Amino acid sequence: MIKQLVTVAILFFTVTLSAQEITSSPYSFFGIGVQKFKGTTENRSMGGLSIASDSIHVNLQNPAGYGALRLTTYTIGVSHSETTISSNDTEDDLSNTNIDYLAIGIPTGKLGFGLGIVPFTSVGYQLRNVDELGTSEFSGRGGLNKLFLAAGYQLTENLRLGVEGSYNFGNIQNRSINFQNDIQFGTREINRSDLSGFKMKFAAQYEQMVTKKLQLTASASFTPTTDLKSENFRELATLVRYNESELVSDAREIDVIDDEMSLPSEVRFGAGIGKPREWFVGAEYQRLSSSEYTNRSFELNNVEYTDATTYRVGGYFIPDYNDVTSYFKRVVYRAGARFGDSGLNINGEDIDEFGISFGVGLPAGRLLTNANLGVEFGRRGTTSAGLVEENFFSVFLSLSLNDRWFQQRKFN
Repeated sequence: MIKQLVTVAILFFTVTLSAQEITSSPYSFFGIGVQKFKGTTENRSMGGLSIASDSIHVNLQNPAGYGALRLTTYTIGVSHSETTISSNDTEDDLSNTNIDYLAIGIPTGKLGFGLGIVPFTSVGYQLRNVDELGTSEFSGRGGLNKLFLAAGYQLTENLRLGVEGSYNFGNIQNRSINFQNDIQFGTREINRSDLSGFKMKFAAQYEQMVTKKLQLTASASFTPTTDLKSENFRELATLVRYNESELVSDAREIDVIDDEMSLPSEVRFGAGIGKPREWFVGAEYQRLSSSEYTNRSFELNNVEYTDATTYRVGGYFIPDYNDVTSYFKRVVYRAGARFGDSGLNINGEDIDEFGISFGVGLPAGRLLTNANLGVEFGRRGTTSAGLVEENFFSVFLSLSLNDRWFQQRKFN
């Protein structure tokens, strides 16, 4: 059944991903939006940790993990978030439900392949500013998606190498409206950028038994800087509002030069220790060269882009994966935390992020098929310097369906 579903599911997912509103964050106003988590529910439940890979789960963050697969694995993830956005004098509640990823991993001996699509960045905001001069409104939507093809190879008993090639595509739309006091007509500016380009990632994973029971695991990945092609559109118009409706006159398309934008380089490495199929704990460091970003449509003097650093710790515990009498002893229990800065500095304040997560992996059928459920509590931003703080609670769910595609059949 899995073979027949894959093509239809990818097509459906691509259309759905283009239409959904993935975020409602004022901070997505800047650059190319808020960076989305690009791993599975299993990873996210451990603070985003991507060090370890196994034979029945896809590791979307480290392509070397495909070399560990022993069963064809199809996975899909969804999530729902409740966010409270607060400033010094106001508070608002928002919610979003999204499809997070769709992927398939295919083992062929020592070599494994992966194919899938995940959101890369997202834009979704509505901002309003009223002062003694007038009213300004800003809104935006869109983001980038990543369609990837990856391969991982078991080079030695202990070492796996991986490479991922991805096509990044999407569009970002911004709209600004300005009305001055005592003036009937306002101005509207619409900007749209259609972005596309290719990106590579190189990765490795190393596993070594240090005692009869304990295994050391280490991983590393590197993504070089990539340029995206940006096809730009701009429209200016005169606007008048009457009974909450907008009347547009004198709309003019403005010539904007098509250019390129850089996706920054990324380095990631980590290590952990554990007893195979029983427990694991690890830590990971990630550095994103986001100082290479520029703001697309609006030049702002109070915004600076810096390199972003994230630290993650997490792990899992399985009471007894092979127990046939107790279901709950075969459940995987996960937990983790993350802390870092987003690479965005506004009004002299770094926009930091923090999250703590928990999850379970539930056996759900034949061939080690499982369902994974996780929750995360987190915070982004600050109320200092006239900014806003986002406190969020997210629930995420994934299905990991396993099957055998390539088997040698014997006949008597």
